[in-house]
Amino acid sequence: MTSFLTPNRHGYSVRFSPFDGKKIVVATSQYFGLAGGGTLFALQVTPDDSLVEAGKFEWPDGLFDVVWSETNPDLVVTASGDCSLQLWNLCQDPFPVQIFKEHKKEVYSVDWSQTRTEQLILSASWDCTVKLWDPTRKESLATFPGHSQLVYNAKWSPHVPSCFASVSGDGTLRVWNAQLPQRASISFKVHDAEVLSCSWCKYNLNLLATGGSEGLIRGWDLRNPSCPIFELRGCEYAVRRVQFSPHQASLLGSVSYDFTTRIWDINQSPSAIETIKHHSEFVYGLDFNNLVEGQIADCGWDSLVHVFSPSSLRDREQR
Repeated sequence: MTSFLTPNRHGYSVRFSPFDGKKIVVATSQYFGLAGGGTLFALQVTPDDSLVEAGKFEWPDGLFDVVWSETNPDLVVTASGDCSLQLWNLCQDPFPVQIFKEHKKEVYSVDWSQTRTEQLILSASWDCTVKLWDPTRKESLATFPGHSQLVYNAKWSPHVPSCFASVSGDGTLRVWNAQLPQRASISFKVHDAEVLSCSWCKYNLNLLATGGSEGLIRGWDLRNPSCPIFELRGCEYAVRRVQFSPHQASLLGSVSYDFTTRIWDINQSPSAIETIKHHSEFVYGLDFNNLVEGQIADCGWDSLVHVFSPSSLRDREQR
């Protein structure tokens, strides 16, 4: 395991570059996101497996999420507590090359479209909406109303162009066609609690996982969403982020307010196959490395970023 300390900054989101598996960005905030500014850290894994700072970018409000461009290895987008998104070029000036500001409340999630036929950004906000952006334009392309409470997460489908999912404090999962913003194509209740995270399975276009504030992770088949196809138990507090592995269809990772990072196999057990406790505060950020099988990163409110290979994933690689 290699680690990095973000002094006086609390980690919210960590992402591996889709172009270089040794490059990482981390979105952080001062004062647990309640006040103060935010810092975007660009980190690099060195040949001796140290994690070092390659760049640092300041913003006057807290940063809650970050995502890499899928077409330019130097571009990332962050989401901020001041209702805006920032497009950064990590190799240019320490100021955003573009700022997008239309939301009325905190922006909590950003995502870049996964299919090569389109290059679009999603933002999910506490103003109960999702917005669609072209990174080359300052004005949004569309606004998606419908959730009755704040929207925590919106994620593009890795399979279907213009399709994305959103989850909210209203307990629902909604699936949208980006060309039809008037109403969701599918909407159904997934938790009797706030839903903080969702993730599409790379190997099944109809399968999504959701993580709730009651500590449950559930799986849903969009062809028959009347009941979950799996339910994973063990997190003592809210599941802050859940993510399917990009390498194996049955594997999931999660991070929680119970200070843990967990690995799950939906074909094996409703309990985690590994629980990692190397944070001393809420764990907020999680990402699988698309280019290094078995490696993940997490970050939390203890100001630590870890890059590591859980033993449960290493064991599978060796089989």
